[in-house]
Amino acid sequence: MAKFKGVDYFNLDDVLDKDDILVRDTVREFVDDNVIPIIEKHNRECTFPMDLVHKMGELGLLGATLPEEYGCAGMNNIAYGLVMQELERGDSGIRSFASVQSALVMYPIFTFGSDEQKKQWLPKLATGEKIGCFGLTEPDFGSNPSGMKTRAEKKGDRYVLNGAKMWITNGTIADVAVVWAKLDGVVRGFLVEKGTKGYTAPEMKGKHSLRASITSELVFEDCEIPEENILPESGGMKSPLMCLNQARYGIAWGVLGAAMACYDSALQYAQTRIQFDKPIGSFQITQEKLVYMVTEITKGQMLCWRLGQMKDAGTLHHTHVSMAKRNNCYHALEIARLSRGILGANGILDEYPVMRHAANLESVMTYEGTHEIHTLIIGQDITGIAAFT
Repeated sequence: MAKFKGVDYFNLDDVLDKDDILVRDTVREFVDDNVIPIIEKHNRECTFPMDLVHKMGELGLLGATLPEEYGCAGMNNIAYGLVMQELERGDSGIRSFASVQSALVMYPIFTFGSDEQKKQWLPKLATGEKIGCFGLTEPDFGSNPSGMKTRAEKKGDRYVLNGAKMWITNGTIADVAVVWAKLDGVVRGFLVEKGTKGYTAPEMKGKHSLRASITSELVFEDCEIPEENILPESGGMKSPLMCLNQARYGIAWGVLGAAMACYDSALQYAQTRIQFDKPIGSFQITQEKLVYMVTEITKGQMLCWRLGQMKDAGTLHHTHVSMAKRNNCYHALEIARLSRGILGANGILDEYPVMRHAANLESVMTYEGTHEIHTLIIGQDITGIAAFT
């Protein structure tokens, strides 16, 4: 297939900053050269391409919006969003790695951590020398994280953790886990380092989705961590939810990349696949599908562009992020499914990326808040009535 040239029906590049375009094009080339050639093999074998970690670090893609004093790129939020878009055009698992490292590990350390914790961890996480994970979801509590059972107890100069987390991206390979547990009934964040006695992170197997991503359980059995490993500024459910809001922002951009990859594949296929002596792109039903795709991608781009503007201006509300995550995930999955239909039987082959993206997007629809939960978040905001209870 021809090299990806981008999807920009409304000439969004005209209003993007030149530096943002440079960032996007750099990551686009990185994905073309380093992700696309190897990702299907990793997807088949259920392995994560570890050699990409340092490369992403060298490009400044990890913790990209954090200050340069910690070895980070100091990007604005639109540039960061474009990074997520291009990484997910490669694969949701690659974007998930960068998103977790940035929004769910480096962000909470930067926001809630001590100066010593920031100096110890952020520079190494930025280069990919160290890898992190985020432990909030539990086997019995996904959409209702405040019901968590994981507990921390203060004993002398240490904290003792007991409990379990589930569906944790990067867990098995992580050098440090940002773990949320209740301490005296209040949710607090803790840094649990790899090798700590009583802490294990077995990998979860048998996935049909995000196969090129490592997903794990985290288990804490009388796990003792030093007193200095609590995130001192964390407190209450607001703290982990602030982290999730950062991750959801990246997802809203990222799924557009997956949608673009599917649309591009379907468009090229429709222009070259001959049936009844003409390209299938000449048929009205096929054109209707392609028009739906490019329209929803364009709407998603406009949504994310405005979202990035508000985030940089400090006027963003978490419900805005919920709307973008909800909308863009839904339509990206629909685009993947329609693309598979246009490709016909060939759509199930990994010669094309659409089936892989479709399977991945089923997970992305669910994690960081399901479609239904984001519906209720927005519903509460516009009506003033909570439907959660």
